[in-house]
Amino acid sequence: PSEDRASPMARRVKDARDGLSRGSLRAMSSPPAARSPGRLHGHRWTLGPFLEAQVTPRPAPPSRLFRTVVRDPTLGPLPLTGRRTVAPPGGEADTLVLIVHGLGGSERSYYALRAARAAARAGLASLRMNHRGADRRGADSYHAGLTDDVRAVLATPSLARFTTVLLLGFSMGGHVSFRLLAEGDVDERVKALGAVCAPVDLRAGADEIDQPKGKFYRTNVLNGLREILGAVATRSDHLPLGPREARRIGTLRAWDERVVAPRFGFRNADDYYARMAAGPVLDRIRRPTLAVVAEQDPMVYTHVVRPWFDAAPNVRTVYSARGGHVGFPPDTNLGLGGEGAVEDQVIHWLRDPH
Repeated sequence: PSEDRASPMARRVKDARDGLSRGSLRAMSSPPAARSPGRLHGHRWTLGPFLEAQVTPRPAPPSRLFRTVVRDPTLGPLPLTGRRTVAPPGGEADTLVLIVHGLGGSERSYYALRAARAAARAGLASLRMNHRGADRRGADSYHAGLTDDVRAVLATPSLARFTTVLLLGFSMGGHVSFRLLAEGDVDERVKALGAVCAPVDLRAGADEIDQPKGKFYRTNVLNGLREILGAVATRSDHLPLGPREARRIGTLRAWDERVVAPRFGFRNADDYYARMAAGPVLDRIRRPTLAVVAEQDPMVYTHVVRPWFDAAPNVRTVYSARGGHVGFPPDTNLGLGGEGAVEDQVIHWLRDPH
């Protein structure tokens, strides 16, 4: 976006950072403040659910393979995959929950599976999509502002029978979904978006997690990205560097500088961050949108995202004192109505935004 178009949003962000609008907007969008559970709480609920899913995995909801194609301007047709469930008996057969995973993740990520189970409990069908290459089958790599894959999924003929689509994005998947709605010209069946622990300021977010405090989580994300790049390298040489060089990259900014920017035509990492960040365009979203922020999130920091959300009154933001990055205690109450886990509550809101 041009600086002129982004400047009104930027001014509101400055106001929020200066404390001019934070109080009133937070009061409207957040449940009553709770006592902070402590700085280790966020790590507990980031790592705990992930480790539990590795040690004692729950069965995935019954599903079948989903396939479609996205047409890339440089590479031509690229395969996209995912896993699709059907609505349980007596459910709403015409509504689909489209689940969008985070950076380095896939449709197999534990939070995507949790979301699919929550959709089934709500009587809804779901589709856990993979961004290009996320299935580790070597199609390509992706970035946090690339909306073409979601658009291609929505345009797939096999999904034409659904009259309502509810977007549910986690982490980077939420960021991509923000960008999609802000760009406009979105499939009219998309009725609402729920974004859980989503970044909105790519430059500040990368700078934060690239600090020593973010090393553990940064390494995990980079490992996922290296897997994707390694799979691509077995089939094509279109990426700007190979697996050996990728293993030497130690920060997200360096990855964006050496992989994302040259692959997708950005001048450098800063150009990518400036052009693709969702924060400056949140005010262009015209469909019901919910953002769930975990105040103790050790990957997407609250002090980075809060000014953007507080300056976007068209996005309903819930700040939870409990939880970590895409993981929450089972009794967390977001104040949205409905019962169950965070995923259940978000889907409840998506069905009836308020």
